[in-house]
Amino acid sequence: MQMSGAECFVLRWPEPNDFGHERMTLLLRIDGAAGLSGWGEAIAMWPEAIKATQILIEQGFLPLLRDRDIGDVEACWQAMKAQSWWYGEGGIASIAISAVDMALWDLKAKEAGKPLVALFGAVHESLPACASLHVNQATIEASVAEISGHITAGFRSTKLGLGKRGLSRAGRDPDYDVALVAALRAAVGPDAGIMVDAGNGTKWDVDTAIRTVRRMEEQAIAWIEEPFNPIDVEAHKALAAAISTPLAVGEREYTLAGYRRWLDTGIVDVFGLDPARIEGVTGFRRAAAAIEAEGKVVNAHAWSTAVLTGASLHLSLASKTAELFELKPLPGPMQFDLVEDPFWHVNGLVSAPDRPGHGAEPRTAILERYRLS
Repeated sequence: MQMSGAECFVLRWPEPNDFGHERMTLLLRIDGAAGLSGWGEAIAMWPEAIKATQILIEQGFLPLLRDRDIGDVEACWQAMKAQSWWYGEGGIASIAISAVDMALWDLKAKEAGKPLVALFGAVHESLPACASLHVNQATIEASVAEISGHITAGFRSTKLGLGKRGLSRAGRDPDYDVALVAALRAAVGPDAGIMVDAGNGTKWDVDTAIRTVRRMEEQAIAWIEEPFNPIDVEAHKALAAAISTPLAVGEREYTLAGYRRWLDTGIVDVFGLDPARIEGVTGFRRAAAAIEAEGKVVNAHAWSTAVLTGASLHLSLASKTAELFELKPLPGPMQFDLVEDPFWHVNGLVSAPDRPGHGAEPRTAILERYRLS
């Protein structure tokens, strides 16, 4: 299979799940034969990072693959890794590889006439839907009303992003955070899962994290995610030793080596993987294999466009230790307008569409509406 063309799309849109703030991403279309194209995504977020990612794709990786058999996706991935040797491990290079690799796998599955998961073997027919959200309402009562509404609407669990943009004090006041979780548990009952994602906006020291998570444990939270900057491994170790709640990390890793470093600590129970950052479908599967071999949970991070959601869903259904699938609960243009058939849950379960590729074919009109370059 030869590449007949390719095009990058830099998009910016108002995200309802981020309190209406604008977000950015880069989508990539790679054309093969017989009118088929594959789509990938690179989440670089900031304008300067997206510009750098686009340069690496257009001036580095696409010319590298122009005369190759792009049906041999593994060989293409290895070639990109070799090309990026001097870029440094991870970061923009991994994000750029992600878009190309994801598009190639989408195209390969379309050429085969199969859903992407069929190329790997489905382990799950469906996964429980998790409402992955930012806590941004002004009061605990308003936040609980909104979040519990998603559970009533069928979601089996929710992940609370603290320290986000909006009106809430969540992530900035530990007492408030504990009260929020307690009120939410009272509202949704004992069966709904509650995960807490401290995130980059929450600035806990170790003692504060230990005290806060121990108090949240009274509400049976399912896990605590990224309570510190990922470079502070010692803080994570100290917290893990002091709590019984599972610890989740990984959203801000870029390579298999990064996940192996966390695996070697023995403290992580749930690993977040984002195929638009960790060198695509190939990178995801390599990291997932290492994580599964240790009996740990693989959890896809799919918080951007429907292209990432599609790839993440197929990968999750092929991952032995995946336990749920995260969806943004509020309809937005990159989830509901970008594709004809948005990814959603049915009775709280998420299944992959039975169509070739990862199932996310962007609509031209929507691409042009939100395109910057």
